[in-house]
Amino acid sequence: MQTPKRIAITGSGLVGTLLAIYLQKKGHQVDVYDRRPDIRTMQFSGRSINLAMSTRGWKALEGVGIDKSIREIAIPMDKRAIHVPNKPMYFQYYGKEGEAIYSISRGVLNKKMIDLAEDVGARFIFNSKVWDVDLPEAVIYTGESQKGEWTAHKYDLVFGADGAFSRIRHKMQRSSMFNYSQYFLKTGYKELSIPAGEGGKHKLNKNSLHIWPRGAFMLIALPNLDGSFTCTLFMPMKGENSFDSLDTEAKVGCFFEEHFNGVKDDIPNLIRDFFKNPTSALMTIKCEPWVYWDKVALIGDAAHAVVPFYGQGMNAGFEDIMVLSQLMEKYGDDWEMIFSTYQKERKPNTDAVAELSYRNFIEMSSKTADERFLLRKKIEKWFSEKHPGKWLPLYSRVTFSDDSYAEALREGDLQNEIMDEVMEVDDIGKKWNSEEVENIILKGLSEKKCKS
Repeated sequence: MQTPKRIAITGSGLVGTLLAIYLQKKGHQVDVYDRRPDIRTMQFSGRSINLAMSTRGWKALEGVGIDKSIREIAIPMDKRAIHVPNKPMYFQYYGKEGEAIYSISRGVLNKKMIDLAEDVGARFIFNSKVWDVDLPEAVIYTGESQKGEWTAHKYDLVFGADGAFSRIRHKMQRSSMFNYSQYFLKTGYKELSIPAGEGGKHKLNKNSLHIWPRGAFMLIALPNLDGSFTCTLFMPMKGENSFDSLDTEAKVGCFFEEHFNGVKDDIPNLIRDFFKNPTSALMTIKCEPWVYWDKVALIGDAAHAVVPFYGQGMNAGFEDIMVLSQLMEKYGDDWEMIFSTYQKERKPNTDAVAELSYRNFIEMSSKTADERFLLRKKIEKWFSEKHPGKWLPLYSRVTFSDDSYAEALREGDLQNEIMDEVMEVDDIGKKWNSEEVENIILKGLSEKKCKS
């Protein structure tokens, strides 16, 4: 049992609210500050990518007993639905029977979790801009403007859960020996929407993550409870077939007619939403240290923002909280040990998921429509079903297990080396489930295990 502390969290997003629930349930008093108004009183701005909750996220929610209430607002997706030009749509199942990721509206989930955090006693202070933090003293400063008067708020601990552009991290960056990097993809994104069909029914397969892969750009769609789909167009910011190049209504119409003709008519507000909704950037952030003494810690995107192509940003942030909770149980009131061990355990794993997320962008936009890639996945699935103890596909390891991200990256690289060799077999399309292929994989696994 820990000695109760007064704790401030900056940021009322998903990670901040779940952290508040965990801390309140451990007997602490939590205040959550957010520069925005209460999102329960406002509509989202067309800047959302629907979330994909997977095993890690569910496990963190189970840790405080809120998983059942969240499942009520989630839709299981057990497969990808691939839409390629001039071919029928086809499915790629994610894992074994019964395994699925879950589509959840970011706004709906965030509102629900704020309610749940308030139910256990967390206090939310909205419209409150945090401009600075005294790291050694755990004092945060709020005010109307950066140059105006500030009010000091003293706490025992401060958590920065204020996202990729964290003010808490900004102050930590001015400390000596703080390492920081940010990398922007040349690809951005824009939200669009497919409304519900007649009678509130989904116009596309409800239990699928839909992808229209087109190489350098792609469209995806995730289902919502009201029968609609939240769509996201990912494409380069500049150049041919880019957001910059689509600067007139006529160009947007022609672009969708050429590349997304099969779904264009399902997006009735395409032109309006394309120009109304913002074009947003995608970035990876890495930093170190995440903690300052036993006073301040970064968590979620403030410590490790990743691009969304593995659907692990939220799940990784939730896993941060679960690891932190386990360390609180282990080390009691030794917050310096809690914080330092938290960083040591999580940093290699979040670096790994950043790499995995970037690689999955290439897979989703280009390889999902490639016949050799599909054959490769078919062979992996066949072998893993025949030898479940010897081969867990990378996607399943990341999404349907709680193996560390770092381990998943290592194992995935080893599997790629073996599959590269398999794909060089003559006439592999006819021999894909042969004894010859099975022996190549078994031999490769044996050799790799000896080397490691």
